[in-house]
Amino acid sequence: MYNNLPLLSFRPKALQLIAFALDDGYRLTYGGLDYLSLNTHLKRQTLYSTGNQIGVGKESDIFVVASSSGTQHVLKIHRLGRISFRTIKNNRDYLRHRSSASWMYMSRLAALKEFAFMKALRENGFRVPEPIANSRHTIVMELIDAFPLRQISKVPDPAGLYTELIEMILRLAEYGLIHGDFNEFNILIKEDEVPSAEPIEKEENPTASIRLTPVLIDFPQMVSIDHANAEMYFDRDVNCIKRFFARRFHFTSDEPGPFFAEAKKRVGRVGGKRLDVEVEASGFSRKMAKDLEKYMQEFGADGDGGNGRDEEDTLEDVDTGEEEREEGVETHSGASQDSKPSGNIRNIGEEGKVSNTREQLSVPISEASSMSSGDT
Repeated sequence: MYNNLPLLSFRPKALQLIAFALDDGYRLTYGGLDYLSLNTHLKRQTLYSTGNQIGVGKESDIFVVASSSGTQHVLKIHRLGRISFRTIKNNRDYLRHRSSASWMYMSRLAALKEFAFMKALRENGFRVPEPIANSRHTIVMELIDAFPLRQISKVPDPAGLYTELIEMILRLAEYGLIHGDFNEFNILIKEDEVPSAEPIEKEENPTASIRLTPVLIDFPQMVSIDHANAEMYFDRDVNCIKRFFARRFHFTSDEPGPFFAEAKKRVGRVGGKRLDVEVEASGFSRKMAKDLEKYMQEFGADGDGGNGRDEEDTLEDVDTGEEEREEGVETHSGASQDSKPSGNIRNIGEEGKVSNTREQLSVPISEASSMSSGDT
């Protein structure tokens, strides 16, 4: 049960003493930034308690959280610079020009951009998690009860799912957008029950009343279709889906493309609406976009999906049922050990899906000091 306990009684290591040549001072750590962000969410009453960490991305952490009413959500904490720092930590010349504060600023931009695009996409009928709140480098969003596509080894209709995903890429283009990291790591597959007019059919074939619905996540790398490298990003998104379906489901489409030129012609079909323009007008400025893009290009950071990962898919994992490694993977859903998909899909291993049980959310924020990441 949830009790009215004092909120934010913990104090993470928010400040770190640093020595300068002429003076001493303090700097804000990621733990301190976490504290400030959680404090804002608590004051807004967007969350009250924390649960399990259900995802660790290359540059983000994902937690299950709950509001004071017990409604479960997802808390995504952007941590740009975590992997980048490991990569360049021996380059003293670089570190002289890059402070932790600039990485925190980039994390704030990534969260702001993701929230803005998620909100715009949701309002225009795209299947994305519902954005609830944004504070500094964090986002609170809807918890999706689903499996990441990367964990699914079998679906009843690969051609139908492939077509739906390609149409999603083209529909984004109609609104002037390219996801930029459209792959199996950033697509959740949700099982929706479809009401059947013939109950007998459901008894004979339990999977007949289940529809697989893809849900798109992770938007910090999303770009306008007018971007200088738009064609490269678009082709990469399409090819990621083609390669995955060929490797995992042994499905290859007979139709070539889609191609960027074709997608470009579809821009503005929906009443001339351009979400890239709307998001820029909403507050995520062109300068912010350039700053964030410069960071991602500098470190090859394409979000938490998987474009930075080796091209080889873990086919051995599919055949042997071994668990895929979690490092570098973002997950917006997870599962208890007893949770299994229906007969409509088969997943790799048993991890990856969060059961909707309130017992997982028994830690009030006032006791959640473990969420502080400490120094970066």
